[in-house]
Amino acid sequence: MINRRDTFKLIGATALLHPLLTTAGRAETDLPTDTLRFVTGEVPSLVSAILTSAGPTVVAGKMFDGLVTYDFDFKMQPLLAESWEVSGDLRQYRFNLRSGVKWHDGQPFTSKDVAWSAMNVWKKLHPRGRATFEFLTEVQTPDDKTAIFVFEQPAPVARFAFHGTESQILPAHLYENTDVATNPHNAAPVGTGPYRFVEWERGSHIVLERNPDYWDAGSVTLNRIIFKTIPDASSRSAAFEAREVDVGVGMPVALNDARRLAELDYIELPEHGQEAYPAQAWIEFNLRKELFQDIRVRQAIAHALDRSLIHKLIWMSFGRVATGPISYELPAFHADNLPSYDYNIEKANQLLDEAGHPRDKDGVRFRITHDPMPIAEPYFRTADYFKQALKQIGIEVEVRTQDFATWIKRVYTENDFDTINALNNNMMDPSMGQMRYFWSKNIAKGTPFSNGMAYSNAEVDAALEAARVESDENKRRELFLKFQEIVAREIPRLTLVDVPWFQVQNSRVQGVDVTPYGANENLAGFKFRT
Repeated sequence: MINRRDTFKLIGATALLHPLLTTAGRAETDLPTDTLRFVTGEVPSLVSAILTSAGPTVVAGKMFDGLVTYDFDFKMQPLLAESWEVSGDLRQYRFNLRSGVKWHDGQPFTSKDVAWSAMNVWKKLHPRGRATFEFLTEVQTPDDKTAIFVFEQPAPVARFAFHGTESQILPAHLYENTDVATNPHNAAPVGTGPYRFVEWERGSHIVLERNPDYWDAGSVTLNRIIFKTIPDASSRSAAFEAREVDVGVGMPVALNDARRLAELDYIELPEHGQEAYPAQAWIEFNLRKELFQDIRVRQAIAHALDRSLIHKLIWMSFGRVATGPISYELPAFHADNLPSYDYNIEKANQLLDEAGHPRDKDGVRFRITHDPMPIAEPYFRTADYFKQALKQIGIEVEVRTQDFATWIKRVYTENDFDTINALNNNMMDPSMGQMRYFWSKNIAKGTPFSNGMAYSNAEVDAALEAARVESDENKRRELFLKFQEIVAREIPRLTLVDVPWFQVQNSRVQGVDVTPYGANENLAGFKFRT
């Protein structure tokens, strides 16, 4: 087994189009010191209020402060809230807001913005917030600087959910009485953070500039932050090597390139700064389809996949082969001794025969589609392997590719898929990261990264719902163990690999790995090494 620390011990482009980024061939001392240059894939939105993928999160994190941030012990630290009080029964969270905070359009930030966002966005639209804040009955605002969250049940998970990238506060004066998903400010955000929006040229770059009215103006050390869109992983690697970009988050390069880049004296893969994102790669079935409602079909596909091979050849031995739906990087809740499906072609064929799917004259039992999440090379390589592996058991797979926005719509709005492969983060608590995928009440058309597979199991619902409001950690663990045992047995989703999420950065970068959210933070206080 290779854990996060061991992984980083092992880790021993083309010219960019925006003029601020064309630094290829320059020495380190010639690189800009007033501009931080990120690299991203395609970004479908510039706010993460309802879309929790890596692109929107890292961009929005610079423009929107949260109520709090977190230290490496996952304890709350002040940001828009100067202080707070949590009731002993975990049913009330009182935040005392900072004075003098303004939205980027000059309007004052008040408790109304917090209350409106919590009740209308976090509770209703956010893939994880729908579970985290389900029992939030109101946010009291006795004055402009006080926001009191009142829950009808204990809310132990809420203490981990007030970060700006998880529970983004939107300006009520620009969003109320509108469709949040289509509001034009999603493409030209107005936030409270240290950097404000300047320009978005889709497919090319996003430019932010210093917010001169930031409440902690002295902490804003950069004039601008630029996000360069480079969809191709190999081109991102070339950009790092040519010193054309400074930072990339969420495994931004091919894994073999990550190992190679880390050997350069000016490239780092920091060990810390992504602890809030224990990740898992998986295959998911569309359980709306009659074919996949037969567990024998799902079991056969599970037996046809060599997960050790996927771990070694596709994920380059990063992390470890997964044992269930909660990552090993959450040791308080993770279970190892779960029902499993070993690589066994004979057993897979037997199950398909029993399920009534004989081969035709061409050796084909049936045909399915497969849609890899189109943001990184491992997903495409997994799709190629998936197609080859299932051919051995008589299943013909059509691999479909599309841009990220189309994939999101196809999977979570149109539900037009048979199987997909993707990755998600467990976050700091399973009730945040995993409940959204397996809870039947989160079968929510149009909500990205929710229960798109339409899985429904009353026992799983009961365990997840109980764990979400249980304040005794030992009892919570038992509930999550029950959840894992059922899901591992029924395999609505086949978890493949527990992957340590990492970022890549130029060694001149300092201050993007000082919290468990890493470069997704607002980067107030950032500086280049001298």
